Amino acid sequence: MLKHPNNPLLQTPTRPLPRHVAIIGAGSIGPDIGYYLKSALPALQLTLIDIDQGAIDAALKRFADYAKKALAKGKMSEAQAAAVQQGVQGSTDYDALKDCDWVIEAATENLALKRRIFAQVEARVGLDAVITSNTSSLPASRIFAELKNPERATVTHFFAPAWRNPAVEVIDWPHAAPELVAWLRWVFCTTGKVPLLTSDAPCFMLDRIFDNWCNEAALLLDCATAAQIDTVAAEFVHAGPFFVLNLARGNPIITETNTLQADEEGEHYRPAPIFPSVDQWLTVAPGQRVDVSAETTRAVRDRLLGVLLSQSVDILDRGIGTPADLELGCCTALGFKRGPLTLLRDMPEAHAQRILKRLALERPGMPMPKRALADYLNFERHVLVDDVQGVKVITLRRPEALNALHDEMTDEILAVIRRFEDDPAVSGFVITGYGTRAFCAGADIGRFPDLLGDKAAAAQYARDCSRLLVHLDAMHKPVVAALNGMALGGGFELAMRCHALVAMEQAWMQLPEVSLGILPGIGAMVVPYRRWPQAAATFHAMLRRCDKLKAKQALALGVVDALASSPAELIATAVARVQALASGHARIQHGPVTLPAFDSMAPQSAHGLALSPTTLGLIERAVQEAAQAPSLSAALEIGYLAFGEAACTAAAREGIAAFGEKRAPDFVRVG
Repeated sequence: MLKHPNNPLLQTPTRPLPRHVAIIGAGSIGPDIGYYLKSALPALQLTLIDIDQGAIDAALKRFADYAKKALAKGKMSEAQAAAVQQGVQGSTDYDALKDCDWVIEAATENLALKRRIFAQVEARVGLDAVITSNTSSLPASRIFAELKNPERATVTHFFAPAWRNPAVEVIDWPHAAPELVAWLRWVFCTTGKVPLLTSDAPCFMLDRIFDNWCNEAALLLDCATAAQIDTVAAEFVHAGPFFVLNLARGNPIITETNTLQADEEGEHYRPAPIFPSVDQWLTVAPGQRVDVSAETTRAVRDRLLGVLLSQSVDILDRGIGTPADLELGCCTALGFKRGPLTLLRDMPEAHAQRILKRLALERPGMPMPKRALADYLNFERHVLVDDVQGVKVITLRRPEALNALHDEMTDEILAVIRRFEDDPAVSGFVITGYGTRAFCAGADIGRFPDLLGDKAAAAQYARDCSRLLVHLDAMHKPVVAALNGMALGGGFELAMRCHALVAMEQAWMQLPEVSLGILPGIGAMVVPYRRWPQAAATFHAMLRRCDKLKAKQALALGVVDALASSPAELIATAVARVQALASGHARIQHGPVTLPAFDSMAPQSAHGLALSPTTLGLIERAVQEAAQAPSLSAALEIGYLAFGEAACTAAAREGIAAFGEKRAPDFVRVG
């Protein structure tokens, strides 16, 4: 594969977002792809092509039903729901393609059929139109072998449900123009997808995992039932292989894809003979289980884990995909609870070796590791690292959590900085978020419930979470935060410890902790008052009322140094800021600071939520005490201790419980 930036938005696209997209195949996944595109790009003109007018009519009805449900759930406004359905047309005539700048084929998995379709497409569209196929297994080199201009064509493999599942594989095959691959990755990232770059091997990356996981499950039916296999598989996935096969009517797909792999790579991939004879598997739904003996559990578990590890190391040994994309794709696209390399990391090596040896005996020919197992684990899982003009750009990539911080991500950011901060070829760092929605949506609160009621443990947790931020305070090389979207809670606390901030025009910042009955304990009650004393009243309101600070207001207050109107401009601006600060940057003020008084206010957020007077009192006291502290470290310690104190309140217990139960907290009751 050709080298592309790890973060797709670091590149300036060679063409604009699509204006008119056609999708060929209105029966199954095609309409879902169209609904995703219209939701992300409401002004888009969308044409659905199918030989069956009934399929087109059903697809248009599906659009209306999706929009109606989104409106009912409050996920769309009436205007948005109307826009999704406007500019959508169906046709049985390929002449409707003439004005399209992107054609996506989503027809049946049949090579001859796809070639016929693309011959008709190429005869009708302009030379600059992009052509892609949604195939899950057929290599691009075969599908597009007869095209006159194959450089504008590749595979874009979506995953069901395509309107919601963020993953999409983009195939980088030898004839595809690098500009095409770069543009597709940029479009997908801009519109909320997570493009995963893979090479042109049969079944690409994720279907190699899924198809062989399901095929192995079927081959295990000689020692266990489908319900038993799904019960054992529940340790690793949210839905067992047979339940998913029923849901997706996937038996023919596994037969086809594994036949392709067997013909290409060996008989060990031949599909289980039982697939054509079964319509529905007798299994259990997610969360349900049947009794399975210890011996059967071990046999099934070993084989499922064995094939998962086997396919994963083969993908990496052959360069089909990257380890970080493999991990993310397995979780987002396939529903694994943990990625295969995380499973490998967390099990004793002797256990992994035993499982692989057993697989080699029971399934001769299955790929085995070509390196020491530890060699497959040396990569960043949650951040992407790029070099732009001697500046290391660190992208936080946890799209499933809006790039929220957790311990592993924090450690990875810190490790990247430590790896390069003494490198004379590196002038500094930029930290940004993946996609266009979020810089960082705060910190995962998964550990918070265990800390409630333990003041010392909660305070220590705040200190531990500050390890990256304290390192930033002491750095000589500049670090600039590039806010590509919202920066909430701990995400804003990370940004304010960087040595400068730049932001997209639509970005915004918020400190929502008080709405959870807690307070921001890793710097937000200390640092902004010392860095931007002129904005003290604004930070008072953010801490006590959850007020949003929009990028334009932050620029006027001096919190943000510059605004950008596009992701590429944002990164360029951030890199220029790093270079401007290379000779030195201002430090956070260490001595005491003078604060304006807190105005009296009703215990209510900017959005009308009743707040805890107890929590508000803790925030006000901590801010005032930290302002009088003789040093930054002493002020930060006041924040850590206040966080510990807040964790022992009834308000914190109520706020965290309400968050977990997805309900509004009742702070009036608890105080």
